[in-house]
Amino acid sequence: MPEWCLRFGIVQLAKKPDTNSSGSALKPVLISQIKSQPTRHPTVSSSLYADQLIALGVASGLHRVGVTRADILSRAREVLTERKSLGLHNEMEFTYRNPIRSTDPTSTMPNARSIIVGARSYATQMPLKQIDQSARIARYVWADYYEQLRHGLAQIAEQLKSDGWRAIILADDNSIVDREVAYQAGLGWYGKNANLLIEGAGSYFVLGSVLTNAPLAPSKSTVKDGCGSCQRCIDKCPTQAIIASGVVDARKCLAWLLQKPGIFDPAFRVALGDRIYGCDDCQEVCPPTVRHAIVEKPHGKTKAWVSVMKILNSDDETLLENFKAWYIADRDPKWLRRNALIILGNIGDASDEDTQIVLKRYLIDREPILRAHAVWATARLGLNNLLPSKDSDPIVQDELNSLPSVK
Repeated sequence: MPEWCLRFGIVQLAKKPDTNSSGSALKPVLISQIKSQPTRHPTVSSSLYADQLIALGVASGLHRVGVTRADILSRAREVLTERKSLGLHNEMEFTYRNPIRSTDPTSTMPNARSIIVGARSYATQMPLKQIDQSARIARYVWADYYEQLRHGLAQIAEQLKSDGWRAIILADDNSIVDREVAYQAGLGWYGKNANLLIEGAGSYFVLGSVLTNAPLAPSKSTVKDGCGSCQRCIDKCPTQAIIASGVVDARKCLAWLLQKPGIFDPAFRVALGDRIYGCDDCQEVCPPTVRHAIVEKPHGKTKAWVSVMKILNSDDETLLENFKAWYIADRDPKWLRRNALIILGNIGDASDEDTQIVLKRYLIDREPILRAHAVWATARLGLNNLLPSKDSDPIVQDELNSLPSVK
């Protein structure tokens, strides 16, 4: 999920676990070695134990695994604090909410000594577009990739616990800057789009960690920058939100603006196009990501498109159930409807009767925020004859006073 998590870099390739003659993975060997010598015993190598846990993570479905110390993330703290002071977070919270906490692993586990970081690819083939007036969904939420990530992390955590250590799983959690610990663990480098680029595999990855008090040997080195002079992500960004190498201005980033409550900035409504959740443009042109992504069949149903009209015609309960995996501010469906209205204005057919019926209904909706965006969408489609002459709410009247050009 995008710069609000602080986008930084790639990890060393984890070796596939060796198998015995019967084809079984390393896990039985790992358990027997650990059980014969308690890991707290000084004769047990922290490097060997780390390698065993890495192999267990790979055998459990993680594509990359690395280890780093549970030290304060000084670099990330400085960056978060500076960007927050400059307003680049644009009211975003997540790891920006409390930079001191999200950059100190001991805030979550006071005696933490190590962090095992795992990455799971979410690169899957684009499903066929089967519906008209449909909106695009960002690739990382086509399916529940975090479920697969957490499964791999859980195997590592259970092994640690069975060996007498503490273990806490952190995935999509504001308690830690996941990209920075992944960088420190040698998984990748920070791309110019602020995403972590996994070495030899690109940026289509969800990241998570296991925080533990076990003293594990960290990965030997971080990964060097692999972007070179390439700046395709900067050039491709539809709103020029990447203002410097590795720096994303959330005030312009469509992925954040779709989640931010309030009036959607008129300057970026046309650029939004048909996006309903997230934006993949900077990754879709990234050479390492395009060429080397680890593409697998997803587990369960994949959803890359959603009907705009279905969103606008569904009740609150249905919307929250259908999109329960998405971040929706205050779990209020009006923000999802707001986004759908903008998309309808961008891709809708002005001659379509159903489109006109929906717009008429939202132009008199009890929510001013929805009336306001319905005004914009209606004018964008050139249906000014449907618009009221005035509205009692100032935000709606502002929209009436500054109608957009027809698409």
